[in-house]
Amino acid sequence: MSDPCVQFKDMKSYWDIPGMKAGVVTGKLAWSLLQFCKAKGFALPSFNCTGSSSCNAVLEAAAKIGMPAYIQFSEGGAAFFAGKGLPNDKGKLQASILGACAGAHYVRNVAPAYGIPVLVHSDHCAKKLLPWFDGMLEADEAFFAKHGEPLFSSHMLDLSEEPDV
Repeated sequence: MSDPCVQFKDMKSYWDIPGMKAGVVTGKLAWSLLQFCKAKGFALPSFNCTGSSSCNAVLEAAAKIGMPAYIQFSEGGAAFFAGKGLPNDKGKLQASILGACAGAHYVRNVAPAYGIPVLVHSDHCAKKLLPWFDGMLEADEAFFAKHGEPLFSSHMLDLSEEPDV
């Protein structure tokens, strides 16, 4: 099996990836960016954000060093993004859904101004958090219907706490 990252070996910059753009990247473009990073031997760190100020800090720092940004939202951090006063009932997680989606929309709106590619990700969704995961997938589908790409670049479903069957 050949190395899928070899195609990026001779590229000097992630801007050489066909179709690369400033702002949120998804699908094949996001995957190409991650393969480029692997081919060049560096990791793209992801940062949990809990509000617009932490999103801005990540975007500003990445832009200053000329690197892509990877912004992620945890279930609790997403609830904080929406506001601690909102209901976030077990089994519904409505504030967590709202906060993650609001954060993703926020990043989509401001990221192009920073002039760098950005991945937007949801962090570690355990089985007990599946309503949060489902809400984000519904938002992805609605965004896709209007814009031809999902709201988020990626999601992490983490079932490591589940017993082996």
